[in-house]
Amino acid sequence: MTAPALAGRLRALVGEAGLVTDPGQLAGYLSDWRGAYSGSAAAVVRPGSTEEVAAVVRACAEEGVAVVPQGGNTGLCGGAVPDSSGRQVVVSLDRMRRVRAVDPVDQTITVEAGVVLQTVQEAAAAEGCLFPLSLGSEGSCTIGGNLSTNAGGTGVLRYGTMRDLTLGLEVVLPDGRIWNGLRGLRKDNTGYDLKQLFIGAEGTLGLVTAAVLKLFPAVRSRATAWVAVGSVQAAVDLFGIVRGLCGDRLTGFEVMSRQSVDFVLRHGPGARDLFGAVHPWYVLVELSDTLPGAGLDGLLESALGGAFEREVAADAVVASGPAQTAALWALREGISEAQNFEGPSLKHDVTVPVSSIPAFVERTDRALREAVPGIRIVTYGHVGDGNLHYNLSKPVDSDDDAFRRRAGELARVVYDSTSSFDGSISAEHGLGQSKRDVIADYKDGFELELMRSIKQLLDPAGLMNPGKVLPG
Repeated sequence: MTAPALAGRLRALVGEAGLVTDPGQLAGYLSDWRGAYSGSAAAVVRPGSTEEVAAVVRACAEEGVAVVPQGGNTGLCGGAVPDSSGRQVVVSLDRMRRVRAVDPVDQTITVEAGVVLQTVQEAAAAEGCLFPLSLGSEGSCTIGGNLSTNAGGTGVLRYGTMRDLTLGLEVVLPDGRIWNGLRGLRKDNTGYDLKQLFIGAEGTLGLVTAAVLKLFPAVRSRATAWVAVGSVQAAVDLFGIVRGLCGDRLTGFEVMSRQSVDFVLRHGPGARDLFGAVHPWYVLVELSDTLPGAGLDGLLESALGGAFEREVAADAVVASGPAQTAALWALREGISEAQNFEGPSLKHDVTVPVSSIPAFVERTDRALREAVPGIRIVTYGHVGDGNLHYNLSKPVDSDDDAFRRRAGELARVVYDSTSSFDGSISAEHGLGQSKRDVIADYKDGFELELMRSIKQLLDPAGLMNPGKVLPG
């Protein structure tokens, strides 16, 4: 079937509003937000319901046309971008933005895949509840994308990843059938937990159209501190001290290198250094509780006092109110955007055991500086779950293109080091197309064989987001 004929068939299924034809609008669906990946498509469709999604997928299956699911398109690995053939169909869920139900008693919220994460947070808050997933892109990323990459964010330490936050799914399978697994049960021991197949699969096994997500009691007390430490080992030691005293009240523990903070201070609006001296590492610590007036400031100050006594912390400031809390988080959340002002950014998202973080950072930094003298290493992330964003900026006054050409080589430096510590080369961003081939060198061959078997079972024609996740 020709592209115009296919577009006509799809238009009949989704209507004029569901088919994107304007060239100015098309561009946003054919490349990622960074401009790192781009392609072309036979059509871009925006179904308005699960039934329309199923009809589109069924039509594509009958025509032997590949489908590329797309949510907010905020990913970093090219997982939602079509290839350059012009023969794939992009299926965007950005019209499916209904919050179907909020149940404060069962502590669940049922939403469609195109709902923006921030909207889910606000809908939960309106019912006195909390949906705890929090990301820097929460104003634009969607629940479907969060599910497809098993998003983590800053609250994993207390609440877990999307796997932990999901109770049920609704999925359109590669042949167009609909699996309705929208159950909000906390216990359901009736065989295989099918939803876990689709979470983290990046749209290669099916297209998630809706989800039942867990809610939690609203946070009514919060205490946040910005702490200077002399080393990564000190940051890990501080984590042990705070967790030992504060338990589950510890909901955020973020580490940042001085290089990371320097970029934010240079480019972040209103950002300012909180200490008179420069320190090599910083930690953002946050406690939270459902009780108002829970005395968290005092608890956090006690933990920091213990850290000072053990010479783990060099300096600290506890936020005096919501405005200062927001300013502290802005220092952490502004890193990725600030780095973009410094030229090309080579991004890596890895995880290693928490106890291995200090040795991992030391070994990886040394190898990178031997490979590229003057390289600027922007390391930050979630110490509590071992996830570090290991991003690289070129040496000052060096050539952008020359640095980009070494991206694969430098990624191997990071990944080889990660593997040597029994870590993972993708903690929360997924594999997409950027890590699709290299994963074969770091994942057990039998695991890949099992993954291919599942793909073959559910998508024998290989039409669901081909060229992503699984090595060729």
